[in-house]
Amino acid sequence: MSIDIFLTNNLTNKKEKFVPQIEDNVRLYVCGPTVYDDPHIGNARPLIVFDILFKILKNKYSKVTYVRNITDIDDKIIKSSKDNKISIADLTKKISDSFSEDCTYLNCDTPNHQPKATDHIPEMIEMITELIKKKFAYEINRHVYFEVKKFKDYGKLSNKNLDELIAGSRIDISDNKKNPEDFVLWKPSNEDEPSWDSPWGKGRPGWHLECSAMSKKYLGKEFDVHGGGIDLLFPHHENEIAQSRCANDNEVFANYWLHNAFITMSGEKMAKSQGNILKIKDFRSKMSGQVLRLALMSAHYKQPLDWNEKLLEECENTISKWYNVYSNIKEKTKIPDEFLKPLYDDLNTPGYIANLHKLYEKAQKGSDEDRMLFISSCHFVGLLNETKEEWLKFKKRKVLISESEILNKINERNIARENKNYEEADKIRDELLDKGVLIEDKDDKTTWNYK
Repeated sequence: MSIDIFLTNNLTNKKEKFVPQIEDNVRLYVCGPTVYDDPHIGNARPLIVFDILFKILKNKYSKVTYVRNITDIDDKIIKSSKDNKISIADLTKKISDSFSEDCTYLNCDTPNHQPKATDHIPEMIEMITELIKKKFAYEINRHVYFEVKKFKDYGKLSNKNLDELIAGSRIDISDNKKNPEDFVLWKPSNEDEPSWDSPWGKGRPGWHLECSAMSKKYLGKEFDVHGGGIDLLFPHHENEIAQSRCANDNEVFANYWLHNAFITMSGEKMAKSQGNILKIKDFRSKMSGQVLRLALMSAHYKQPLDWNEKLLEECENTISKWYNVYSNIKEKTKIPDEFLKPLYDDLNTPGYIANLHKLYEKAQKGSDEDRMLFISSCHFVGLLNETKEEWLKFKKRKVLISESEILNKINERNIARENKNYEEADKIRDELLDKGVLIEDKDDKTTWNYK
């Protein structure tokens, strides 16, 4: 008997049975990266969460269309381009390539479509034109704004009224707006910024518009699931709903809304603005992507996940243990729905990991069939995807520095500290850490150990 999928829908604040609009074409849209800087571990969480959802849907339905956009025009991109003295085209290509490498490293399936905002300006202009025609948007001083008060359901996703939303958010102040809460659909570009011709003059689209235009193009006016990080719930997703429903004359934009919680470090949200980010690319040479993937699965997607060295060590030890029963299988064993039940129940990855531990114990003592089932169950969520030899390359990585070199470096660092050259002292400490050596200052002594 087939097991139903249940998802927590933020639109209703309830866990609901998933029923697709069209059973032979399930449609999923997830907000992708804004390509102004290399993705960090916080950005990796939605990659893993919605990759697992994609896998579950593909396991149950004959066709799934997964769209994840790339935002390649935005204020942050323009600022980063200027700060780094690199063209916007070179910057967005560089970061897009880095993002793609991160996805491969984390063993994520590729979405069916990965549209770029700059390739869909005509669709955005068409949607703005429709919103003006229907009097949901207005033009003033070469800007176009969506008039929020004209959409009666604004705030339904956030489960707040308009006054609460305004009080709890940073509203862009502008003399051009009729009301403070109105949001921009089109704005003029400065001379040194990218621009496109439009009925309102040369300019560029507002951030929220691209997802409405691209989801409509690839999935239609209505679709099944819209996902993203919890930070996108307001205003981004709220604004998407408003402009899409008003432009398309429909009561539904997406039926199910899923949002993953933040990753934290010592209780603080991981974000560039907090200065506590860990870039995914910096892990690529240090450990298998499987370790990060398992770590990102270790907490339920709706709960915050605290990122720390202990978590990574535990995940690395778990995967090492699991490789004890590994064999390179070509044909995957069909996994009974009973084993997949936690994933069908609102993407309960901790519950599924508990099932993997049970299957591993059985595989250790059982038959080849038990071992094949365990390995296939790991493969299903993107684990044990490397051969044992590939895994051991990471496990056998050696400290890249001798004991005498370590002592010399510590001596150099002590001299730098005595001279109050703390920048050089920190640099030496980081060099040693990169080579697998931890140092600790206590009183007047510096001790060291292999990581």
